[in-house]
Amino acid sequence: MSNVSVADIKKLREATGAGMTDCKNALVESDGEYDKALEFLRIKGLKGVAKREGRAASNGLVAAKLDGTSKGVLLEINCETDFVAKNPTFIALAETVVGAAQGANSADEIVVDGKKLQEVIDDAGALLAEKIEVRRVVSFEGAYVGVYLHKTSPDLPPQVGVLIELTAENADLAKDIAQHITALPPQFVTRDEVPADLVAKEREIARATAIEEGKPEAALDKIVEGRVTGFFKDNVLVEQSFAKDSKKTVGKVLEEAGVSVVRFARFKVGQA
Repeated sequence: MSNVSVADIKKLREATGAGMTDCKNALVESDGEYDKALEFLRIKGLKGVAKREGRAASNGLVAAKLDGTSKGVLLEINCETDFVAKNPTFIALAETVVGAAQGANSADEIVVDGKKLQEVIDDAGALLAEKIEVRRVVSFEGAYVGVYLHKTSPDLPPQVGVLIELTAENADLAKDIAQHITALPPQFVTRDEVPADLVAKEREIARATAIEEGKPEAALDKIVEGRVTGFFKDNVLVEQSFAKDSKKTVGKVLEEAGVSVVRFARFKVGQA
């Protein structure tokens, strides 16, 4: 049996996210050979894949990749702990997967170097000893596609990402609007996209609330419409006050630039 140093154990732990004891045992069993220890952990980890299926993967990162200025993909990949989320092996996995995901709008469509995504994920989960999953992915193609990734903590990889499609190329504006969406997440681009049943429900809630508050019957219609308008201002991108200049709406900023937002996607780790 070879002597295993603390430095060797630390190196293996940082690469794999495995526990200190597991790393020490792997190195002992592998006579101190790093590559063999990696393989030992992988084999051991594969045996535990089924056991991890029911565990929650609520940490992770958001990754993105652009293909020129007209194509882009945004992806959320999850793990169980923030320790693994910032692990170089996990981050490299995310970069590999998002690099293979261009054009995909579901995890089932992703193939990595000829292998099904689940095989790649299972291998990584075995090595990192955690449940790993690609939660969602979206791809855009249009006149101009931009992306913005945001770190909520300097110690972690990006936790929020926005993919945005514009009607014309404008990199600075795309970044500004994507940052706005990151900070003040809307649900829709325009009022026309809001489902009629959702608007009806908001009116119903607004009326019931006003009645509960004892508002006069004669004022109910005006109060309800005011509150529905408030709903639109909170949830419709072009009607929101622009984060960088609250005196203007996002719609006004876009109008002045002669550009429109076609669509956007916003992913935040662990959030619907």
